Amino acid sequence: MAGCFFGLVFLNCLTRTDAQFLPYGVCYAIVTNLILAHADRLSSLTDLMKLTSSWALCLSIATSLAFVTIGQCQQISGAGATFPAPLYQRWGVEFNKVQPGIQVNYQSVGSGAGVKNFMQGVVDFGASDAAMTDDEIAKVSAGVVLIPATAGEIVYAYNLPGVTGLKLTREVMAGIYLGTVKKWNDPAIVKANPDLKLPNTPIQVAYRSDGSGTTYVFTQHLSKISSDFDDQVGTDKSVTFPVGVGGKGNEGVTALIKQSPGTVGYVEYGYAKDNGLSMASLQNKSGNFVAPDIASARDTLSNVQLPENLRIWPVDPEGANDYPIVSFTWLLLYKKYPNAEKLKALKEFVNWGLTDGQSFSESLGYVPLPQPVVEKAKAALNTVQ
Repeated sequence: MAGCFFGLVFLNCLTRTDAQFLPYGVCYAIVTNLILAHADRLSSLTDLMKLTSSWALCLSIATSLAFVTIGQCQQISGAGATFPAPLYQRWGVEFNKVQPGIQVNYQSVGSGAGVKNFMQGVVDFGASDAAMTDDEIAKVSAGVVLIPATAGEIVYAYNLPGVTGLKLTREVMAGIYLGTVKKWNDPAIVKANPDLKLPNTPIQVAYRSDGSGTTYVFTQHLSKISSDFDDQVGTDKSVTFPVGVGGKGNEGVTALIKQSPGTVGYVEYGYAKDNGLSMASLQNKSGNFVAPDIASARDTLSNVQLPENLRIWPVDPEGANDYPIVSFTWLLLYKKYPNAEKLKALKEFVNWGLTDGQSFSESLGYVPLPQPVVEKAKAALNTVQ
């Protein structure tokens, strides 16, 4: 009986339902150590041999049952934008608690790689802050359905010890990434921040080195507010900035800012917030300086009306309290899936994300979708077959 007890411990170890299957070798080591820990209670070598034999038999049965259990679990794979990655990965964990038979694995690889993987059919869903273009959609034989899943802000995060409450004008926002505003005590920065003691040090610029929806949204806004930026850099998921150092993903840019005083970079609000980075207030179209937070992002999105194709970016919002760089981010689904079980599991996950999953948004720095957007997203999800 003791051997079977250890076998059941092994089975439970292998088939945990908290989205963290332990490797076979780890489980084996756990149970072996349990046996050794109880060795002093065995009256003879014969008892130990009996226990070991019983353990080996139950191990064989438990292993078989474990892999049957794992095999029955529906695996959903996704890849794409780093912007919403913390939220999507949290969704995967929380959804698995509700539906232990479904496991969602989301890889944070950037919007560019996510769209590419989705178009090649190597994932069950993609994710992008830049959605997909009509040309990209036309190349997917199974069809494409775009689902807005969450929203957030792109911020100018900076590392200037002792400097808080920095304000950046529209001219300076573009000038930093054009290399025309080169020092932190540039007259244009000082004019907007008369009460701050700004250092006479170079501005170190950080940007995304990978294909990025965050870059797409960021450059879209700068191109809108600066004709020079539009002419020299333009809008795309991957551009050539005339100045700065690249980091991969929101994670990489965040790391560059943290480790190098004097650095500024554009990242998603949640990354800056979670890493304790200072964030600048940005001048909006109305001329007001607005600090990034959930409330200002919600103000920006409140006047956005989604078109039929669900693709829209508030490129330069006009409201007095609107934060200027806010974006939806999209899940990319195929219109048709050949596997009925995978289709059912995927739709359950996305529907959960659009409803219960929204409750995790604010704590991670994202904006819960307005109810009208949720209804349109759910209607689009219903077209997936």
